[in-house]
Order: sequence, then structure tokens, then C-alpha cells
Amino acid sequence: MGAPTFEFQSHSTYSDGELSPAALVQAAATAGVELLALTDHDTTDGVAEAAHEASRLGLDFVTGVEISALDPGAQDLHICGYLIDPASAALGEQLRRSRADREDRSERMATALTELGWAIDREQLKARNAAGQTIGRPHLAQAVVSHPNNATRLASEQLDNPSAFLVAYLIEGRPGFRERLAPTVTEAIDLIHAAGGVAVWAHPFWDIDADPEVLATLERFAAGGLDGVEAFYVTHTQAQTELLLTRCAELGLLTTGSSDFHGPDHRQFNHFRAFETYGHTPTLGRLARAA
Repeated sequence: MGAPTFEFQSHSTYSDGELSPAALVQAAATAGVELLALTDHDTTDGVAEAAHEASRLGLDFVTGVEISALDPGAQDLHICGYLIDPASAALGEQLRRSRADREDRSERMATALTELGWAIDREQLKARNAAGQTIGRPHLAQAVVSHPNNATRLASEQLDNPSAFLVAYLIEGRPGFRERLAPTVTEAIDLIHAAGGVAVWAHPFWDIDADPEVLATLERFAAGGLDGVEAFYVTHTQAQTELLLTRCAELGLLTTGSSDFHGPDHRQFNHFRAFETYGHTPTLGRLARAA
């Protein structure tokens, strides 16, 4: 089987991606993607531009958003909403609150990194603010790694790229991490449903390592109204993929997939159609009829 032609996660400059929504759609079309969702973090601001370009190019497009949600078992998880109405007042209000908290949290983490002795390239962050773009942990990590005053220390700690620094300092349990305010997973699911959408748990094995914990969490979310799981993902192994497919079939859940495209220069998520289906067919339900 050839590479999949659907992509249910991608990110533009409206969150942490490198390309504008229109340029992202163009890149997807060039790569042979036939069914695409734009899922910027906690915003639908790029959806209209992406939808217009997709229509122009004849590419099937799904409105989407990736909502950061809190869960007692796994803390910060991501729930994607598809086929949502971007004009939903309730969804829009929650996304605005989440973005506001994201900005406040970024400053709290920047302060923590400064207190830990790291220099931060504030001009990079100011440029993003001036362009109306959000500042997340990847951007903070980049602002540290690119500052020349940190070169010696970064080398001594073997943190040679922003992703390595993020893992060392900005994930849960690390010294620069600060918790955020966000809806619970169940609240995120309810918001998506109220906006007419389909709720899908993104990249389960990115956030949780152990098979039993992933399955137990999946069952909890399914009981709370979850519609599907991103079973096919660029970092999922065949065993992880098939484990999810089996349980989703038993629970009657949809199965989507993505390369989680962030841009051509991203260290890891830099190509469309980069994930494997291992010979399996996704269960897309009404997402397959998005056009």
C-alpha cells in the first residue's frame, strides 16, 4: 500500500507551525494529500484561509482545532475537534481563555528559565507577538537555544536543539514547566460536540508510554463521549497502532491518522504522508465525507 492520502493534524503560523494556512494547504496538495484538517492549537483563526485555498485547489478539507485539555491521569492531553463550526460561541470563548492562559503561562515559564540562569532571546518572542502569533514551549526553547550566551552551558548539558531543551526543561516535572489552565478532557469533548464536531484523542502514545495506561485512559474517554482516536501517527509503532485499532473496534470508535505536520524545517514533523497504516484501513465515519 502507498503512503496514506489523509492528514488529520497540521499546524500553521496561527499556532506553532511554520507556514501560513494557505501555504500549508499548498504544501499538502503538492505532497499528494487528498483529505486535510488544519488543527491549530486552541484556535480556529486559520480555518477560513485554509478552507478557501483547499477549495481553490480541489482538496477535501476538514475544519479542525486541537484543544489542550487536562486529565487527572495524564495531565496535559490534546483532543482534536473535527467538522466543528468555527463560529460556535461557547467553543470560541473557551479557546480565547486557553490562548490567554497560554500567553501568561509562557511568561511564567520564561521567568522560571531566567531564574535558572538561562538567557532568553526576547526579540524572537516580541516578533511573534508583533505578528499576532502565539508563544508556546517550542518557541521558548528556540529562544534559549539560539541565544549565544547559553552556548557553553547547552553544550555541557548536551542540549543541541530546541526539542532536547524542551524535554529537559519544559515538560511536566522539569524545572521550567508551569501548569496551565485548560478544560478537562470531558469538557473539551462536550465543547466539540456542542459545536457540531467529532472529538478525537490525538497521539495517545506521545503523552502516555505504557500500553495498559493508554487503554485504560481510552476507555475512560470513550465513556465520556469520545468519538475516535488518532491510531495512525508518525511516531506510533506497528504494535501500538494495532493495539489501538483492536480496542477502538471493540469500543466502536473512529480511527484517524496524521504526520502532525508543523513545517518543512521542523526537526521531526516536517513531511506530509509520513505515517504508516501498516496495511490497515482507517475508520473515518463522517470525516471521510467531509467534502
